[in-house]
Amino acid sequence: MSILRKIMRKAITHPAKVAVIDDQREYTFFKIAAGALFAAKAIEQATQKDKIGIMLPTSGAFTVAFLGTWLAKKTPVPLNYLLSQDELAHVVADSGIDTIITAGKMIEAITGLGIDVEALPGDVKLMKLEDVSFKGLPPLRMPPKLADDDLAVLLYTSGTSGKPKGVMLSEKNIRTNIEDSMEHAGLTKCDTFLGVLPQFHTFGLTVLTLLPLFGGGRVVYTARFNPRKIMDLMREHRPQLFIGVPSMLGALLNVKSASPDDWKSLRYVICGGEPLPQAVYDGYKDKLGVEINEGYGLTETSPVTNWSTPENTRLHSVGLPLPSVQNFIVDDNDKLLGRDQEGEILISAPSVMQGYYQLPELTDKVILTLDVPDDPNIGSSGHRAKRGGPTRCFRTGDIGKIDKDGYLYITGRKKEMLIIGGENVFPREIEEVLNRHETVNASAVIGRADDSRGEVAIAFVELAEDAEFDEGALKTYCRDNMAPFKVPKEIRVLDELPRNPTGKILRRALSAD
Repeated sequence: MSILRKIMRKAITHPAKVAVIDDQREYTFFKIAAGALFAAKAIEQATQKDKIGIMLPTSGAFTVAFLGTWLAKKTPVPLNYLLSQDELAHVVADSGIDTIITAGKMIEAITGLGIDVEALPGDVKLMKLEDVSFKGLPPLRMPPKLADDDLAVLLYTSGTSGKPKGVMLSEKNIRTNIEDSMEHAGLTKCDTFLGVLPQFHTFGLTVLTLLPLFGGGRVVYTARFNPRKIMDLMREHRPQLFIGVPSMLGALLNVKSASPDDWKSLRYVICGGEPLPQAVYDGYKDKLGVEINEGYGLTETSPVTNWSTPENTRLHSVGLPLPSVQNFIVDDNDKLLGRDQEGEILISAPSVMQGYYQLPELTDKVILTLDVPDDPNIGSSGHRAKRGGPTRCFRTGDIGKIDKDGYLYITGRKKEMLIIGGENVFPREIEEVLNRHETVNASAVIGRADDSRGEVAIAFVELAEDAEFDEGALKTYCRDNMAPFKVPKEIRVLDELPRNPTGKILRRALSAD
């Protein structure tokens, strides 16, 4: 059964059960379904396009808009409201949307960040949810029957080209990831989730939005990360799962009023998106009696591939693969490696994306077929994964190893990508903005470890002839032209950037110390 039909069915079998609690209100399964039906009608009246933008804070309203888009037989395109005007304009133009579902307060918030939604390309229309009539009986309709290969969502993620690229995830991609996650972690309809991850983010969408509804559980949202508020919600709702990134967990650890009893209801404190500092892991065990469970996944894998559970865990490991997932390690020549050998991590799973939207050449670079021997010492497989033979795999760009028991460890990154507060940022995204400034001849960006954000960007610039260095002015220019989390922590000036004989800038020759 498709994700949509299963969720809509809950409105009939459990109409009064509370499904979502956010900063504004509670939503029963019936209210979620009814709201989605009203939204679907409004969407059909607003546009004939096959894709719909959604720009809403983490909330039940996002859920209503997302399911309403599916009911209208259209593809949702969740929009990252932290992007710059130029980045957002690229997403709008690339996806071909002409309608964005939003809310008045959200428009006010992003206007404050320097984004003018009405100035986006293509005469984009704004469909404000507060203008949609949710009164009376909803216009009933049968949920459309989604085939396995139907495009379910288009999620935009950072790209090496400096522009976000659309990840095409099918109904089967997301559904199998939900089913795998529920089986792997033993999740039930009695579980309550608590989280603040944005729903335009792959983890926020699959794990904190669709999975709880699909399984018949409950999810508690708050739109902004406030450590004290999170602790208040923890005490009030007694959740079984909390999902966050290490920087969030570090901030929660510093809440003076937090006690072991506050965390007692939790079966899982799930961490992903960036490396977990040892100090944070130790702090939770020593101060709160909580063991953090690390996980791993990517937008391109819908997202979860590995998950460390209390019963199956290893220190610094992201756990065993989900039931339908296979992990492989290869060298620079794509030769399969054995246990405890470091190389690039490849993922094979039904949840691996269809490809990058309108980027077939880039898709071909990250999707490959390996001839895998039926050898238990090659890779690590969930119990439902097919072993041996031609296997479709995704190149993660991450470096890791698999131990003798099949646990995956992330040891580094092959691709030049930073992870800042759980968000993927490629150096070229920042460099392209800096290079447009009149005082900059060339730039290079590298990462530096940071206790609160996991990693921060450090930029080096080579000045144009006769130009003067003004770090403050360059930072202001960056804030005006990119998402706030991408703005370099520091900008340093060099007489000349290090280059190889062909003139290519060598980031690895730079040090952020």
